[in-house]
Formats: sequence, C-alpha cells, structure tokens
Amino acid sequence: MRDPAQQLRGVLLFLTALLLFALLDATAKHLTAFFAVPFMVWVRYLVHFLFMLATVAPGEKGALVTTRHPWLMILRALMLVGVTLFMQLALQTLPLAETSALVFTTPLLVALLAGPLLGEKVSGRAWIATAVGFAGALLIARPGGALAGIGVVYAGAAALCYALYQILTRKLVGSETQLRLLFYTALVGTICMAFAPFTHWDGRWPTLSEAALLCSLGLYGGVGHFLMIRAFREAPASTLAPLLYVQLVWATLLGWLVFAHLPDLWAVLGMAVIGASGLWLALAERGAGGRRGAD
Repeated sequence: MRDPAQQLRGVLLFLTALLLFALLDATAKHLTAFFAVPFMVWVRYLVHFLFMLATVAPGEKGALVTTRHPWLMILRALMLVGVTLFMQLALQTLPLAETSALVFTTPLLVALLAGPLLGEKVSGRAWIATAVGFAGALLIARPGGALAGIGVVYAGAAALCYALYQILTRKLVGSETQLRLLFYTALVGTICMAFAPFTHWDGRWPTLSEAALLCSLGLYGGVGHFLMIRAFREAPASTLAPLLYVQLVWATLLGWLVFAHLPDLWAVLGMAVIGASGLWLALAERGAGGRRGAD
C-alpha cells in the first residue's frame, strides 16, 4: 500500500504532466500560423526520439525495441501520431479550450469501445455518461455556433484516435515496459512523418525563437509522458484518473493568457458537462475497483 507522501508525489507529477500537455497544445496552436502541421508533428516526434536516445537508450539498450507484439506496438504509436496530427489541425481553426474539451470525450469513447475490443462489459452507467458527455460536446460544437465545422471534425478524429490508443495501451501494458511503449511512439512518429520536411516545408528556416518553440513540442510531449509514467508508479490509477480534467483548466487559462480567448457561456456549460460525465464515470470505476478488491 502506498503511503500518503508517495501518493502526493504521484498527484503532483500527474498535474505537471497535464500542464505540459496543455503547453504543448498552446505552443502548437501558436506555431500553426507559421508552419505546416505535418512538419510540426515530425519535429515534435523527432525531438522526442532524440530526447529518449540521449536519456533512456544508453541504460535500456535493446530492451527498448524488443517486443513480442511489434504490430500492435506500431499501431498504437500510429494512433498517437493521429492524435497529434488531428489535434493540431483542429487548433488551426478552433480555440484552445474548446478543442481540448472536444478531445476530452475520449474517456467516454474508451468506455464504449472497451466492450467490443477488449471484451469488457459496458455498464449502463457508461452508456449514460457517454450520452451526457456527447450532449456537452454538442453544446460546444452547436449548429450555428462560432466554431468551424472542419475543426470540430478534426477534434472528433483526434478523440477517436486517442480512444483507440488507450485501448491498445490496455492490451499491451501487461507485457511491455512503459519506457518501451514511450520509445515506440517516438520512433514510429519520427519515421512515419519523415516525409513532411520534403512535402510540407517551404524552405524558410525558423528563427531562433521559432526553433526553440518547435523543439519544445517534443520536450513537452516526451517529458509529459515520462512524468505521467512516474505518476502511475507513485499513485494508483483510481486516484489519478479523476484529475485528468484539470487539463481543461490549464487549456482555458492558456487560451486566455496567450490568445486572449475565453469560451462563451454555452461552451463553458458544454465543457462542464463533459468534465462532469467523465469524472462521474472515473469515480464510478474507482468505486467498482475498490469493491472488486474487497471481494
């Protein structure tokens, strides 16, 4: 059993990781005005890959690439690349907070997809939470609202990719180390987006500040995922999962501070509905896990 100080460390690491992910999205939104999204995605994974080569690979060596499930590992990594690509495409036309909220329908999608893909029973609670959560998404992306339709489609695609990524993570986490899972995302992302410098770069070299921001995408992503791995070692998932929606707070604050944008009342209501439904589902699963542990 983890002691309170250990759990507190896990919570702090988790909240820091969420802040880094929000910073990644805010930085990416800023850079979409200057660079093509595929080029930015390639830089993000290249920096992540080089970061792991410098910090982790010397100690792990071949353990980072040796796996019994190479195709599932590659598919999982491709899903995360899809998340990054569609998220940044959405951020070209949508505000930061609203985009984050739409992508945060992911836990609800996971609850539904776990049935057919993992053989888990989908409870009535999951169906209710999903219906309520998608009602919240409709409040944000309401017909006649200010959000661009194509941006909403991209955000929905990012949420679907993220849900499949989490499903594949559940399938692989029992047989693969966390560092190997992290390394494969960096490796596959770098390789599959390697076309971008040839097809989506206009030849203009970034300024020093732009280059620093581009590199920060990989550092935010790599360090954020590393801190999240450490957080789950320090505290149980049942403690951390309800905190996931703090990222919406970070996204709203950064959207206001960096882009001078605050969601309108309907969008705030939709974000609250999505957060509440996901939080209710997470707390319900936490309670169910506790009851199972007591059996």
